[in-house]
Amino acid sequence: MPLKIHPDGSSRSITRTWVPEAPIALEFNGLSYAVMMATPADLEDFALGFALTEGLAKIPSDLTDIGVAQVEHGWIVRAQLTGLGVEQLTDRVRARVAESSCGLCGIDNLEAVARPLPPVAAHAPLAEAAIFAALGGLREHQPLTRATGAAHAAAFCSEAGAILHVREDVGRHNAMDKLIGALASAGQDPAAGFVLSTARCSYEIVEKAVRAGATRLVTVSLPTSMAAARAAQAGLSLWSLARDDSVLRVNGN
Repeated sequence: MPLKIHPDGSSRSITRTWVPEAPIALEFNGLSYAVMMATPADLEDFALGFALTEGLAKIPSDLTDIGVAQVEHGWIVRAQLTGLGVEQLTDRVRARVAESSCGLCGIDNLEAVARPLPPVAAHAPLAEAAIFAALGGLREHQPLTRATGAAHAAAFCSEAGAILHVREDVGRHNAMDKLIGALASAGQDPAAGFVLSTARCSYEIVEKAVRAGATRLVTVSLPTSMAAARAAQAGLSLWSLARDDSVLRVNGN
């Protein structure tokens, strides 16, 4: 049992609930694509969102027959991929088998990071009142965070700030993929509202939001330099350091 220790030397046993974390293997068309450390919940949404943000799937129907299985050392998510992503899938598997050092991998990754994002669609300004409304209502939609204090959440909010969809995960980018998958399954247009992330705004959060079709992103922490630059280049309206009493408009409207 965990022991809570105080500055005066006193201590007491406490009961804690740990946030679930496990290896999640993603397999497409029988080929192993990636193993992610994630919370084993909403894994169908995770697989679909991951395929969409990786560019493997262009539309939700490109990924079918999603199955989830718990195995000895973690979880496996298997799905069938069709469309243009099949070639990308086989190319990645072939390259991974051929790699003998980090040199080739490094070059490929640098080129991928620098690739321009698709331009964000024209969109209306986001009202600050909607941001504060979403922040005020988010916690009641975060059962994993309330239980553990150690999970990230990604939410999709209406123009007025109502919470419409929420997904949680130990990883901030996993929570975003789960949300994107949930929106795709529901036929929800990400441009019809805004995305709210409880995480630090790293470049992956911006990239996933843009590739999913979102036009406005709000995060509770500041963006990295690359995240801010990529958002500006794509035309994504970015709001950060979102608190109950203030929010920082980084760029956009």
